[in-house]
Amino acid sequence: MADLSSLKDLAPASEAAAPVYVRKVDSLGRSYATGKRKNAVARVWVKAGTGKITVNGRDFSTYFARPVLQMILQQPVIAAARTGQFDIVATVTGGGLSGQAGAVRHGVSKALTYFEPGLRGVLKKGGFLTRDSRVVERKKYGKAKARRSFQFSKR
Repeated sequence: MADLSSLKDLAPASEAAAPVYVRKVDSLGRSYATGKRKNAVARVWVKAGTGKITVNGRDFSTYFARPVLQMILQQPVIAAARTGQFDIVATVTGGGLSGQAGAVRHGVSKALTYFEPGLRGVLKKGGFLTRDSRVVERKKYGKAKARRSFQFSKR
């Protein structure tokens, strides 16, 4: 019985080792993160400002013309209730527009958690910090596409 009581004393020490998230900001007051989706990679910088969002040197509403893509881009900021408080600068390469919007969203979410670690719980619950790993399946030899077979001909 004495052995079990000594183990009981050690238990709270292991529970107290929860990860502590620290603010990561560079000398210019910006936090940086990389976001990915499909084949698109976004480099995102977040700093305190007026709410201006720039993607590849252009305003995000001109770069992502479809309202759905604009909405995807703004989701993490709206979920964190920080609309109009951060300037976001992003450079995106690869993939199509939808993948790029998802990559920027992922990058903005990560950069917000680096800038303000208290937002991690809200963004994690919204699913913005999880990298969507779905990518296009490669084409296999002997197939028309990834899985589609060539048309069967009896004669």
